[in-house]
Amino acid sequence: LVHWNTNKNTKVGIVGLGGLGHMGIKLARAMGAHVTMITTSSSKIADAKKLGAHEVLLSTNLDEMKKHESAFDLIIDTIPRSHDLNPYIALLNQDGKMIMVGAVEPIDTPLDCAQIIFRRRTIAGSVIGGIKETQEMLDFCGKHNVVPDVEMIKPEQINDAYERMLKNDVKYRFVIDMSQL
Repeated sequence: LVHWNTNKNTKVGIVGLGGLGHMGIKLARAMGAHVTMITTSSSKIADAKKLGAHEVLLSTNLDEMKKHESAFDLIIDTIPRSHDLNPYIALLNQDGKMIMVGAVEPIDTPLDCAQIIFRRRTIAGSVIGGIKETQEMLDFCGKHNVVPDVEMIKPEQINDAYERMLKNDVKYRFVIDMSQL
């Protein structure tokens, strides 16, 4: 978000509401951006708004997706598996940027390169900043009280937590309480 100059004039879309997505909403909102959560699940609308999203766009609603074409300056895609990028690319405005932070596996669906080329859209990736950027992020989070939503578990609950993670039954990260060891 910092690298791509997110500010009060930036319209940011966050794709996926998990561990990365929920922090993306909080950070973009704290930076003053207009934040839209983009999800396939209507069950995530209330959570997205509670986390700070100004609006929620259901990607399964084709009419709403059409209304939001060319609406976003920046889209952060947090989905951790292969998925069709084309519907999200269409949401970018001229010179818009889509940043992949979740999927590290190959994307199976071919890209519609015309919608990238003719609108000067960018697809980029990011994993993590260096020590300097990480410290700046921690300082920003401290100043703006941006903290992750976590569920504390005991060490003996690790196997159950893993099973729940596989079922997408965690909001939004598990943290192991090491004081229980």
